[in-house]
Amino acid sequence: MDRREVIKLITIATGAALVGGELIFTGCTPEKKPTGDSLFGSKELDLLGDIAETIMPRTETPGAKDAGVAEFIAGTVDRCYFEPDQQTFMAGLVTIEETSRSRYGKQFGRLTGEQKTEMLQDLDREARAYRRPDGVTAHYFTMMKQLAIYGYFTSEIVQKQVLRHVPIPGSYDGCMPYNEGDPAWAI
Repeated sequence: MDRREVIKLITIATGAALVGGELIFTGCTPEKKPTGDSLFGSKELDLLGDIAETIMPRTETPGAKDAGVAEFIAGTVDRCYFEPDQQTFMAGLVTIEETSRSRYGKQFGRLTGEQKTEMLQDLDREARAYRRPDGVTAHYFTMMKQLAIYGYFTSEIVQKQVLRHVPIPGSYDGCMPYNEGDPAWAI
């Protein structure tokens, strides 16, 4: 399965809704005040980087680590997520490490690429089957996956090296010529 198929499947499975999607429009949650303290240490950032790189690996195009996706995710969860979502997200990181150690006997970051992919595919199936009770946050893997994809495609390196980036777009043209295989336009 190639990257485009994965993105298409994720969009279909999630209904193109971003967990915390209101953040795009509001910047951050209104009652969050930056304290300077981060929920994420170097271990958590490394784990996020490995998870994001498994979701969006480096191929002939940059991967999630190249795009700084772990730092993007950490900043978003730190500054923009409400506390229940933060707790769910952080507990999810712990669960991923515990599952990795119990299943394979080592940390997620030390697994082979196939083991990482297998584990995240299992989590993806679990997340798709998850039904939120009222007042409960989304599945932690749904948050991670959506933030990884959003962070990846909005990063500068991907905008410039993968997509067609126009920093100051011109007028609207609803009938723009497109050739099969051309990269999509960056927004």
